[in-house]
Amino acid sequence: MPIRKLPKLLINQIAAGEVIERPASVVKELIENSLDANASQIDIAIEDGGRQLIRIADNGTGIPEDELPLAIEQHATSKLTSVEELSHIATMGFRGEALASISSVSRTRITSRATVDGIVAESGNVIETSGAEVMPIEPTACAPGTTIEIRDLFFNTPARFKFMRAASTEYGHISDLVNRIAIARPDVGFKLSHNDRKTLDVLATEDHVQRCVEVLGKQLADGLLEFEYHDTPREGQIQSPASVWGLAGLPSVAKSTTKFQYIYVNGRAIRDRNLSHAIKEAYRGLIPPDKHPLAVVCLQIDPHGVDVNVHPTKAEVRFREASRMHGLVLHAIRQRILQSDLTPNAQLSGSSVSFNRPDHDELKAPMQSFGESVEQPAFGGFKPSFPQPGQDGLTSQPTQHASPPTTSDFVNYFKKMQPEQKGFVYDEVSKAMQDEDQQALLKQPSLDAWEQAQRNSPKGAPASRVLQEFGVLQVHKSYLITQDDQGIVIIDQHALHERVMFEELCERILSKTLESQRLLTPATFEASALRIDLLEQMQPLLEKIGVEASAMGPDTIGVHAYPTLLFDRKVDPVPFMNELLDQAEDEKLDLSNPNVDEAVLHEVLDMMSCKAAVKAGDHLTQEELAALLKRRDEIERSSNCPHGRPTSIRLTLSQLEKQFMRS
Repeated sequence: MPIRKLPKLLINQIAAGEVIERPASVVKELIENSLDANASQIDIAIEDGGRQLIRIADNGTGIPEDELPLAIEQHATSKLTSVEELSHIATMGFRGEALASISSVSRTRITSRATVDGIVAESGNVIETSGAEVMPIEPTACAPGTTIEIRDLFFNTPARFKFMRAASTEYGHISDLVNRIAIARPDVGFKLSHNDRKTLDVLATEDHVQRCVEVLGKQLADGLLEFEYHDTPREGQIQSPASVWGLAGLPSVAKSTTKFQYIYVNGRAIRDRNLSHAIKEAYRGLIPPDKHPLAVVCLQIDPHGVDVNVHPTKAEVRFREASRMHGLVLHAIRQRILQSDLTPNAQLSGSSVSFNRPDHDELKAPMQSFGESVEQPAFGGFKPSFPQPGQDGLTSQPTQHASPPTTSDFVNYFKKMQPEQKGFVYDEVSKAMQDEDQQALLKQPSLDAWEQAQRNSPKGAPASRVLQEFGVLQVHKSYLITQDDQGIVIIDQHALHERVMFEELCERILSKTLESQRLLTPATFEASALRIDLLEQMQPLLEKIGVEASAMGPDTIGVHAYPTLLFDRKVDPVPFMNELLDQAEDEKLDLSNPNVDEAVLHEVLDMMSCKAAVKAGDHLTQEELAALLKRRDEIERSSNCPHGRPTSIRLTLSQLEKQFMRS
């Protein structure tokens, strides 16, 4: 087949295949043109998901009559004049191919009334196209600005048309796109409607936070933390200034996808794995690994420092200093989060109690209270009923009663309970009664006990301020209950101690390897050839955490030395090493880097702190309670364990007053 030059229409349709993926692509290109025309109001009307009609009207500078034919020509633009300008693009569009590509696959009508040097043209003009056919320009009456109507998208390219999704799906993409642009440009008003139903209407504002809340939802207003950071080069450095502003969602509003991360560079919405990684790293240990933070990140940098001409739809960019941008975002978000109280409030709704945990819209775990019923709530949402003996009153399904329980029901309920459920051990109580030591039943921590806790706390420092002022109660050997200025705080002892252990391990390992203890005889276990090979690759990591292990034959591994911390907590070295090798075998640990990667180290420290922490069911002395709560006040990120679960929740005074009908 001979080489030949392609027809103009085919060239434009090929270009449209790269730029115009779906109706949302058309909307994106046209809105960017409106923004480049300095529009302060953009109205978008959609019909049938964009297949029948896309109409975008703005009040920008418009297109003069003599330039209308050029507007639909390929590679015709007012935004670039030289090759040098490609290195510092400051406009949203620059290639001059959007309108040419769109008009080649649709029936297009462009109506515009230009404003040149502050003077508005006497009348507007209109030009229409239908595929390759271009109609003559005609005068028309219209408001200043430009209105572009796109009808019958892909009418002349059936292969593209049949790949379009349902109208609701296509409109979903359009809505998400408009929301992303609206967040970045609070100085511009946006209206969006679908089949004559308005779905977005935001006025231009100088308040960037207000715009974000209007778009993201007012229910998130209290779950967003504003941050700002300016990175100014020091004298003698050649780096250009850079800054970042944004909103970081609390860990409790984390989502299951990255869809709720809004990243912008100089006002342009982009996708960037490097910056997404920085956002996720800022929340390390504050959200579960399968969750993603909600965040708005707006970077402002010198246009010379970013190349936006690397993607057909300009959805991705290339940074000249990618690691610097990563560090800028990571530092800004992490510092803001660490300055905040991240203790989630308990959410009381109807007859159940659910906690504002990560992605609280999806995870509403019921918490059954003693005397709670799911039917006909009374007294502020609670109606007396009794869980069955042998069930956990906090999680079991409630027993339904046709009538309120009697005193006899109450007595019988406690008779059937196991001794452990009553908060004391029967044998101990019986012995105390036989010794006629009735005070043992009522014994409370004395002043001497508190003073002893104070003396025995680490470094001789006083006990936690919370413990000193308010006291603490251990419940079911699993939870600690205390109070602060805002209400009642319920603490998961394992989760909090896990966070404390993790932070202490991180502090120790930054300066030196962890202290280890040699075993009198090696702890041995069988291992495959693959796991022995992985053990060799893990040696730098093992050395860092204080483990000495080596092959002792073709199918045996021996552990010769073990971290003192784990040894003291009676953590068996064999299961620990097997779990470590399991993670390496499943490629959850990246061993390709000869230097111990920070992320890998954190994963291992997570595992170590979990195994070394006190467990649910462990009794804590007053000294241990004092030390634990003191460390809660001192460490960073004490609101969550290293895996992202909350260490504590708060019942505020206002919530309690509401439940007791005092408000």
